[in-house]
Amino acid sequence: MMDNMSYSYPDDGPPADLLIAAKGKTLGEAFAQVAYAMFEIITPLEGIAEKEEFTLEATGTDLESLLFNIMDEFLYINDVEFLVPKKIDLVVDIENLKATAKCIGERFSRDTHETGIAVKAVTYHMMIIKETEDGWYVRMVFDT
Repeated sequence: MMDNMSYSYPDDGPPADLLIAAKGKTLGEAFAQVAYAMFEIITPLEGIAEKEEFTLEATGTDLESLLFNIMDEFLYINDVEFLVPKKIDLVVDIENLKATAKCIGERFSRDTHETGIAVKAVTYHMMIIKETEDGWYVRMVFDT
């Protein structure tokens, strides 16, 4: 897990949904921050151990579809295999519109992990991806 978490939950998001604003020095760091924030809502990451390595990949036709697709992969791996990442090293190849996330974490268990809010879907609603003087800013809404 990154030492400096750089995400927030702005209160101007749609009711009953999860709005995440994240930033990073690179686009990959910003995307990873969105994933951390999503998983922190699903189950507190402090309770997740570094037991299992897994890799996720996604492609897109533009940056918005790339963000959507990699977050959908994170949600899918959690829904189907119950995997929760503790550490995420996410690299975005902007030129080829490809994202690769190398993760270390463990499988969620109701016996050992705290249950948070269920995230049902990734959305394009209110999505923003922009380069800033300090790096990248990303905003995304999840259906809860």
